[in-house]
Amino acid sequence: MAASSAVYINLEFTPNPNTLKYSVNRQLLASGARNFVRPEQAQTESPLAARLFEIPGISGVMIGRDFVTVTKTEDGDWDVVHKNTSTILEQHLTENLPVVTGDAEVSAHKGGGTAIELKIREILDNEIRPAVAMDGGDITFEKFEDGVVYLYLQGSCAGCPSSTATLKMGIEKRLQDAIPEVREVVSV
Repeated sequence: MAASSAVYINLEFTPNPNTLKYSVNRQLLASGARNFVRPEQAQTESPLAARLFEIPGISGVMIGRDFVTVTKTEDGDWDVVHKNTSTILEQHLTENLPVVTGDAEVSAHKGGGTAIELKIREILDNEIRPAVAMDGGDITFEKFEDGVVYLYLQGSCAGCPSSTATLKMGIEKRLQDAIPEVREVVSV
């Protein structure tokens, strides 16, 4: 299959020292992000993530709208991870191979549909997620219970040294300002 145009990949460093972000000149997902922390999950949901998991030292892959982040294990070698990731991304996208399969591109958020939960999702989707995507991460809603918002940190946000500060001083403050019922925000 011939590509419609050249594939451009831009390497970006993230606040997480174990995660790199690869911005691409292609739309990979219509919206949101898909996070893969196990090769078995990638095998059934994302041909691209499955290929990336074959690289020695990769412990996580997150696919965003126009970027991919890879997280390496503590003993992973950045030279090996980066060289192979760049090669696989360029090959996969040049050949127009599928990024995700079937129903893999689904809503990122869980939880119910109460008015408070809908407002939390709206703030996350319109303000928080675009900001953390710039650093190669994603944050999704799990649930709201007894005044506590439970969120998943993904991509470069997972295990990032600055994620606690982002969660408490940024996200928690923003949600509390908009929604008086929010007492606390925690990561699950």
